[in-house]
Amino acid sequence: MSTQFAVKLSQVIKAHNLVPVYLPKEANEIMITSTEVNRPGLELAGFLDYFDSKRIQVMGNAEHAYLARKKDEMELLVGRLFSKKPVVVVIAHGNEPYPEVVQASQKHGCALLRTDEITSGFISALISTLNVELAPRITRHGVFVEVYGVGILLLGESGVGKSETAVELVKRGHRLIADDAVEIRRVSPKTLVGSSPQNIRHFMELRGIGIINVRRLFGIGSVKMTEQIDIIVQLEQWDPAKVYDRMGMDTTYTDILGNKVPMLTIPVKPGRNLAIIIEVAAMNQRQKNMGYNAARDLLERLGIAEDISDATGKDKN
Repeated sequence: MSTQFAVKLSQVIKAHNLVPVYLPKEANEIMITSTEVNRPGLELAGFLDYFDSKRIQVMGNAEHAYLARKKDEMELLVGRLFSKKPVVVVIAHGNEPYPEVVQASQKHGCALLRTDEITSGFISALISTLNVELAPRITRHGVFVEVYGVGILLLGESGVGKSETAVELVKRGHRLIADDAVEIRRVSPKTLVGSSPQNIRHFMELRGIGIINVRRLFGIGSVKMTEQIDIIVQLEQWDPAKVYDRMGMDTTYTDILGNKVPMLTIPVKPGRNLAIIIEVAAMNQRQKNMGYNAARDLLERLGIAEDISDATGKDKN
């Protein structure tokens, strides 16, 4: 059974500088549960068959002008809309809400807000906020860092060296996002965003030293709040019996919340500088994202790329 997430209206007000016109109760007691946003033009005209009261309703210049033309019917039109008890109604473009709109919101106990933003821009920003705050999410044990602008999720058994690698990366100028627990949100069918739970944000555990605050030790530039997950690196103890990928011809993916993320398995043993290897992995992933594969380029220069493709049964591209 899927979990229903919610965001407080007070957070939405703060994020978008909204001005309350009427609130039936405290803003932090009003919960938003839908990422959908609606412009109630059809609803004001009387078509309410598919009205969803969970959606935030945004009234722009078109709705405002329509009500002005229907001044004699305004009380009926807005009363019909507000009788469906929408969770929030926002008046855009800085328009002053008509007295009939304010009265209807008070009568039916609906939150009424204002914004000076234009309708399309406000709706776009609002949907972006709701997609993040209400996104499906899971928590994974690991370390999340940003290296050369690439979000890298380090996974592996406890004690394999994830935190130590992250500290070395921070010292080399990269940024820590989360240690130990990484909260992953699916903000779109193609995008996963990782962050740290607020109560442990910027803290890290290093065996033999204890708990450290990365932000206080290395400065504000050493940490980041959130980042897109671009690649997963699985760290594991070197197994002499296991055959590790030495070419990088094909990309392995892992599934998180229905999204496929590129994944590398990197063996750990004394003498390997994991921080440098992670840096190279980040730069190599950026090249792959831009369409360049070094292994395929080499095989093409040697004239054996076609033979490899035929042997594996996979298309060259």
